[in-house]
Amino acid sequence: MSDTTPKHAPGTPVWVDLGSPDPQASARFYGQLFGWQAEDLGEAAGHYTMFRHDGKQVAAVGGLMSPGQPTVWSTYVAVSDAADTARRVTEAGGQVLAPPFAVMEEGTMAVFMDPSGAAFSVWQPARMQGAEKFNEPVSLSWNELQTRDPETAKAFYPKVFGWGVESLANPMGEYIMWQVNGKPVGGGMAMGPNIPPQVPPHWLVYFSVANTDDVIKRAKELGGSVMSGPHESPQGPFAVIVDPQGATFAVIQNA
Repeated sequence: MSDTTPKHAPGTPVWVDLGSPDPQASARFYGQLFGWQAEDLGEAAGHYTMFRHDGKQVAAVGGLMSPGQPTVWSTYVAVSDAADTARRVTEAGGQVLAPPFAVMEEGTMAVFMDPSGAAFSVWQPARMQGAEKFNEPVSLSWNELQTRDPETAKAFYPKVFGWGVESLANPMGEYIMWQVNGKPVGGGMAMGPNIPPQVPPHWLVYFSVANTDDVIKRAKELGGSVMSGPHESPQGPFAVIVDPQGATFAVIQNA
């Protein structure tokens, strides 16, 4: 019998997956970039493809759910009750894009949009708890809200997830640190004037890597491009990369 005891506190980002118009091409790109092994879960799972590293699940890729859906990495936040979270989202001024639904016996998910236009997902775990590796090379390291309305975000997310908010000053302006039980679980910041207006607010996914420069070079060789960086930070050098299908993600060489 599988252990269904939650392994992460509610409010913690626990999973990321990629919606791609060509999941097989995306699997090849990330396999060559990060050394991930791809496992197609079959027709019953809609050919959702799990990415593993050293045998542990780290992320996944699936097809686009609708013709207008962008190619994007999605952040999933653990919750104890997806239906109650949907109520909280609506009451706080957000939108329900996909109401809670069961994913076989793995858990329950839902997709929402915050009042500034950033989409995010939630995961009520059952058999599947989320990623099995964090903060190690080629695994999930950080999730960061990029928004044009940080003040609204600071009011919205605490109502939905009970997050604590810590404001930090940096050269780019205020940096928001989202907290669960006093521990940082994610970040947020205002989108700068250098970001084109057609880029919507979004949650940016960071993967830890052994060497940021090496990953940038390899991404370019594989048909990706660099949107920004490398930049220095107290946490280590990072860069924002666009994959060949158009999805944006970040890599960071954790100090």
